[in-house]
Amino acid sequence: TEVTEKLEEVVMIWIKQIRQVLVESEQIRREADDIGPSAELEHWKTRMSSFNSLLDEIKSSRVKKIISILQAARSKTLKQWKELDGNITNAANEAKVNVRYLYTLDKFFGPLAKASPVTMMEHVPSLMNTVCMIYCTSPYYNTSERVTSLLLKITNQMINTCKIYLCEG
Repeated sequence: TEVTEKLEEVVMIWIKQIRQVLVESEQIRREADDIGPSAELEHWKTRMSSFNSLLDEIKSSRVKKIISILQAARSKTLKQWKELDGNITNAANEAKVNVRYLYTLDKFFGPLAKASPVTMMEHVPSLMNTVCMIYCTSPYYNTSERVTSLLLKITNQMINTCKIYLCEG
């Protein structure tokens, strides 16, 4: 019983820490007004790395041993643990899928940033088709908020490129 109580204390600390990570990951991102679309990809890559590291830790043999001991003791903390384990898995999957979809846009980021306005416009139809494909097929990127954020970043990049073109001309 004493061992079980100590292990429950440890798991409750983990639960608190994991909840904090999840809460922070869901907070609204503060970004510069002129941030481009490559920042979106970087955000999801960072998030994917964080959640995959957390998943690796949760799946480690040390954690599994503690959880199995608590299962044998029929601990009440396991209900919360399983819920958080599922939430972390979902967050990791979302980040992985979003990175995969956003990589399909990666080939447009260079032309958006470095091309002249005329050359840039040649890429816009393909770019918009790709954004449409992401919106229509992604299980996580199919909300108006996500697509609006992405389109805003694309527009920011186009405006920045045009400003640079005008100032250099």
